[in-house]
Amino acid sequence: MTKYIFINCFIVAFITVINGSCSLGSPIENSASTKGLELSQQDSVIPSIDTISITAVGDIMMGTDYPSSRSLPPEDGRTLFKGVKKYLMDADLTFGNLEGVIGRGGTAKSCNNPKYCYTFRMPAHYTNHLKEAGFDLVSIANNHANDFGATGRSTSAQILDSSGLHYAGSIKRPYTIFNQNNIKYGFLAAAPNSGCFNMKNYKEAAEIVRMLDSICDIVIVSFHAGAEGASARHTPRKDEVFLGFNRGNVYKFAHQCIDAGADLILGHGPHVTRAVELYKNKFISYSMGNFCTYDKFSLVGSKGVGPILQLKLDKEGSFLKATIIPTKQIGEGIPIYDPEKRALLELIELSKEDFAESALEFNQQTGVVTEKIESIPVPINDSLESK
Repeated sequence: MTKYIFINCFIVAFITVINGSCSLGSPIENSASTKGLELSQQDSVIPSIDTISITAVGDIMMGTDYPSSRSLPPEDGRTLFKGVKKYLMDADLTFGNLEGVIGRGGTAKSCNNPKYCYTFRMPAHYTNHLKEAGFDLVSIANNHANDFGATGRSTSAQILDSSGLHYAGSIKRPYTIFNQNNIKYGFLAAAPNSGCFNMKNYKEAAEIVRMLDSICDIVIVSFHAGAEGASARHTPRKDEVFLGFNRGNVYKFAHQCIDAGADLILGHGPHVTRAVELYKNKFISYSMGNFCTYDKFSLVGSKGVGPILQLKLDKEGSFLKATIIPTKQIGEGIPIYDPEKRALLELIELSKEDFAESALEFNQQTGVVTEKIESIPVPINDSLESK
């Protein structure tokens, strides 16, 4: 994986001679094994980082062994991300929404209406598949993270802790702080669902963001909210109600988090691609749709495609550019690159319709997204005009 190289051999040798030893790091709060070399923030030989790369995807459900193992992917899931791995690996940080419980434990939820109720439980060792594909960070704030109640949440947390993946989104763990490649990240995840940090508590969310912003280099906020399905492709600027349940105002949530100091907003939940927006030079994705949702999800039309967002931020967290990699799911739900670029085309169309005021420019051919450069009026030469 492409990472920054912080120290050359000469400097290490020099420090070793002077001090008798050279520490390559120290225990870091809530730190996990990373894709590259981590060093102590006190190490004065580390140069500043000008560009930070973050890759993000939407919903991930790698098959379920409940009620039976017939809904697990081929080869025990080892090849699930084979077709898209190369797009996930080349980043400082890679994120996805983990839609369901990891590991056994707890009692499956009961459903009032089985037609609209699904229960997901992924084997514990499937965290290895995420790590091998390049993932570092997952959200556990979603409606399926509570499929096996408090015990299921506790089991999932223990497994994620042991896996080395960073995560947040439960009531007990609404946010996490971690260091990676000498960048200190703060991550808040929210959803309007039982067991999750409630995104509809806008004031508390803003307070957490302000706290994270005061001690972290980059603050990322994730939400799982909004209505679902093909009819929910557009992003309203009001509360969304789905199946009689108020799922919050994602526009209000995203803007208030950025006002409080967030650098990047990553949305998911509608199971379709939604618009992106640039607000105060910070990037917002309102839904990254389905990415890898094996067997139990509908993949018809817009629900079967989703973008990989490859984002570049400066060291202040401001947006520099993005590249949109369009993917689709084949078979029961295996992600691959989509040569028809449907997720990209949908993202461009929806962004122009829903956020025409946003200062983003899209290249349909390359998938590159940049900030618009305002045209500068050319002064008229009065002497020529008069002739």
